[in-house]
Amino acid sequence: MLENIRLSFQGIWSHKMRSFLTMLGIIIGIAAIIAIVSTIKGTNEQIKENLVGSGDNTVTVQLNQGDWAYEMEYNGIPDGVPVISEDVRQEILELDHVENVALYTYREGYNTVYHQNTGLSGGKIYGIDQNYFATCNYKIRSGRNFAESDYSKYRKVAILDVDSAETLFEGEDPVGKTIEIKQEPYVVIGVVEKSSKFEPVINSIEDYYMYADDSSGSVYVPDTTWPVIYSYDEPQALVLKLDNTDNMTAAGKQVEEILNANLEVEDDTLKYKAANLLEQAKEIQELSQSTNTMLIWIAGISLLVGGIGVMNIMLVSVTERTQEIGLKKAIGARKGKILGQFLTEAAVLTSLGGLLGVVVGIVLAEVISKVMETKVAISAPAAVIAVIFSMVIGIIFGLLPSYKAANLNPIDSLRHE
Repeated sequence: MLENIRLSFQGIWSHKMRSFLTMLGIIIGIAAIIAIVSTIKGTNEQIKENLVGSGDNTVTVQLNQGDWAYEMEYNGIPDGVPVISEDVRQEILELDHVENVALYTYREGYNTVYHQNTGLSGGKIYGIDQNYFATCNYKIRSGRNFAESDYSKYRKVAILDVDSAETLFEGEDPVGKTIEIKQEPYVVIGVVEKSSKFEPVINSIEDYYMYADDSSGSVYVPDTTWPVIYSYDEPQALVLKLDNTDNMTAAGKQVEEILNANLEVEDDTLKYKAANLLEQAKEIQELSQSTNTMLIWIAGISLLVGGIGVMNIMLVSVTERTQEIGLKKAIGARKGKILGQFLTEAAVLTSLGGLLGVVVGIVLAEVISKVMETKVAISAPAAVIAVIFSMVIGIIFGLLPSYKAANLNPIDSLRHE
C-alpha cells in the first residue's frame, strides 16, 4: 500500500498540470460545500446568539394563558395561583445546573413614570428581589444597589437602566433626584447596565423586528414596595441563571413542573411556561433548512463532474501505461496488485483535491463573511467528511479504469505502441 501511495505521488508530480486540472472539479465541489456549510452553521449560531444573548445563560419563566403572557393589569390576579415563596425559590435553586434564581413582577410603563414633565413612554417597571441584578448580569454604573434595609423598611427608592436615565434626565445625573411612578414619589439611588453589552446583529428589516429592543428603558423598585404602586401582591415571574446555554431548555422545563404543581386553577390554559429561546432559534433555522440542503446538493453536482474527470484521466493513464502494465503482468504481477495500484492513484488524486478544496472553502467562507458581514463557523467534522468523501469518489470512479488495467492481456500489452 505504501509503495502504491509513493508511486501515486510520483505520477501526480510528473504530470502536475494534468493532475491539477483533473482535481479542479473536486476542489471546486468541496470548496463550495465547505463554504456553504460554514456559512449555514455561522448563520444558525448568529440566530441562536441573537435570541439567547451572549453569556447570560438566563431563562425567564412566567405565567401564561395559552400561548401568551398573562396580563395582570387587565385580567387581575388569577384565582389559584399563589405567590412564589422563598421555599419554592430554594427548591429551584437546588436543581442541577442552576446558579441563581430571582423573582420579579413587571408592567409595561405607558405614561406611568415621570420626571417633572418628561415621561417614560413604552418603558417597563420591575419589582425585583435582591437576587435580580446578579442573576441577570447587571452591574451598578453609578449610585448604589438596593440594600437589605430598602426592602425591610419599604423605602420608595428606584434604580434606572441607562436608557430610562437618558430618556427621563437627558444627560443629567439622576442619582438623588425624584421620579413619579403612578404618582408615587421614588428617589433614584442608582443606574445599572449590563456587565457584558450584547447587541444582536441586524442585517434586514425582518431581523430588526425580531431582535431589536424598542423599549425606552426600565425602572426597578424593591418588590416589597410593589403593592404601593399596584395596591396588591401578585404571582411573580422568575428568571434562572444556568451554568451553560445548552442546559437552558431542560432547566426551564423542570421549573415549569415545580411551579405548575402548586397551581389550583380551573382554567387549564393558565400555566407557568419557560421562554424556550433555543427552541425558537431551532424553528427559525428550520425555515431555511430546505434551501440550505438544495444548495449543498447543487454544489455536490460539481463533485460528480469532478469524479467523471478523474475516471476520464485514469482511462487515459491506463492507455498510456499499457506496456508498463503488460511488463508487470509478464513478471508475475497479479490482477489484484494492478487493480490496487490504479485505485490508489485515483484515491490519492481525489484526496489531494479534497484537501485543497477544504482550504479553498475555508478561505471562501471568510471572504463571504467579510463581504456580506455575516458570521461563519468552520465545521471540522464537515471538513473531515469532505476529504473522506472525495477519497470515496476517487475509488468509485477509479474502479472502471482500474478494472480495465487489471484485465489487460500481457502479450497484447507488450505489443502495444
